[in-house]
Amino acid sequence: MSSSEIYLSKNDTLRSVKNRRSVRMFLDKLVSDDDLQAILHAANHAPSAHNQQSWRFVVLKGKKKNELANLINAKADSFPKPSCVLLRLASRSIVSAPVVIAVANSGELISRGTELFKVDKDTAHDFFRIMEIQSSAAAVENLLIAATSLELSAVWLGVLVLIKDDILQFIGEPAGEFMAVIPVGYAAKAGEGPRKRSLDMVVKYLEQ
Repeated sequence: MSSSEIYLSKNDTLRSVKNRRSVRMFLDKLVSDDDLQAILHAANHAPSAHNQQSWRFVVLKGKKKNELANLINAKADSFPKPSCVLLRLASRSIVSAPVVIAVANSGELISRGTELFKVDKDTAHDFFRIMEIQSSAAAVENLLIAATSLELSAVWLGVLVLIKDDILQFIGEPAGEFMAVIPVGYAAKAGEGPRKRSLDMVVKYLEQ
């Protein structure tokens, strides 16, 4: 049995990690409230720096979801063609999905930590800014894996960082260092997913 097969045989969590895909188009099928709450709970159980849990989850459906897509389309025209195309594709994913979850930093860890940490303020600010980003990124990964475990699909629309402040203003969150938008639903088409590099290419062992 190969190491990959052993990995998949271990448990359902590891299979969900392996099976996660970035899906950009969805069926016209609602996500149940129970499943939505389950993936939000999973996101909220992510590790966070100093256990500050300085993240916010904003759920968009219906009219508000479509208004977000319209905002993205309106902003897309101000970017060069490659970025414009990607932004418009992101807006299509948002319209296609029955529910969208936006994730943002609250900034609480940055503001508290910068005052409490007894080092240069610029150094402290950067330190806690990075930790807030790491914490919220961990929450998004929990969300993506939880969705996969429930036979849902999702995608982290990274290109929307180009208009991060506009989106944060739209969802009513303060301008911050982190923003993620994740459409969630049932995949319109199953994908194979990209090939991953072998562990030999990405892992090294340091031993005495």
